[in-house]
Amino acid sequence: MSERALITGGAGFIGLHLAKELLRSGTEVVLIDDYSRGRPDDEFAAVRRDARVVRHDLRLPVPDDLLPPVDHVYHLAAKVGVGQSNRAPGDVLRTNVLATMNVLDWALRHKPAALFLSSTSEVGDGAVRSGLAELPAPETVPYVLPDPALPRAAYSLGKVVSEALLLHGGGEFRIRIGRYHNVYGPRMGYAHVIPQFIERLLDGENPFRIYGAHQTRSFCHVDDAVAATVAMTRLPADEPLVANIGNDTEEITALALATRLFAVAGTRPEVEIHQPPPGSPDRRLPDLRVLRAATGHTPRVDLDTGLRQTYEWYAAAHPERLKARS
Repeated sequence: MSERALITGGAGFIGLHLAKELLRSGTEVVLIDDYSRGRPDDEFAAVRRDARVVRHDLRLPVPDDLLPPVDHVYHLAAKVGVGQSNRAPGDVLRTNVLATMNVLDWALRHKPAALFLSSTSEVGDGAVRSGLAELPAPETVPYVLPDPALPRAAYSLGKVVSEALLLHGGGEFRIRIGRYHNVYGPRMGYAHVIPQFIERLLDGENPFRIYGAHQTRSFCHVDDAVAATVAMTRLPADEPLVANIGNDTEEITALALATRLFAVAGTRPEVEIHQPPPGSPDRRLPDLRVLRAATGHTPRVDLDTGLRQTYEWYAAAHPERLKARS
């Protein structure tokens, strides 16, 4: 009998890439989504031909008869992005905590072998900003909320509460928590820096605005994030595992990132430097020793390859912008 996996947020960015990989490996896939962020587009339609799809708002309890028994649960559903946190921080916090509570309650009743939670690098950012940890920051750094009144704080707070719910309230199944660090790739929406840069390049923006030009990030291609996620979840060890998921090989400034995308797009706009958004960390670099020790995972997609692939996806999705620019 083949393995069966449930992916919450299955119409979203990482969720759909994960579904494709699991289907390729012969896993039966069940997707649950309310389409509040994920899109039922052509790529989703191609996946749903081979997967079971359930529409449900995870702010509500999951009925027992809604889903079949599964071996693994990948809980990726969440409200994400600085824009959403700035617009409605209370909704971000409430939604993300309620969704985790309801998925956990369902899992406690139906007892999958493992439950994976997608968490965030922002859980460790506060300790670095407060001088309590240095980069690359391990998973053991304390959770620090330097400015609870800052709207973007709602996201990290919701994720750390979700982590605690699983670590302290889990049942007879394995707990896996992956803290994603700046995952990017095709079909990731428009709420993050790489697609925002690409969209503005396709629009021909000149001068090109960069906020926090000298802040650094280390970007992880979605294929590498998915590989690490699956490897963590399939580990047979019973002990809970919390691990950073990212790429620690190519730390880059926002200015250098823009310059690389200029080369991919074949354009050289003037650059206009602005202050970074409030609460944005100056550096972010994952410590991957726990992930490597547990799974042997090594990122495979280099940044130049990933940026070109991502740019080409967005350009193909909006050919009218390329035509207007030319």
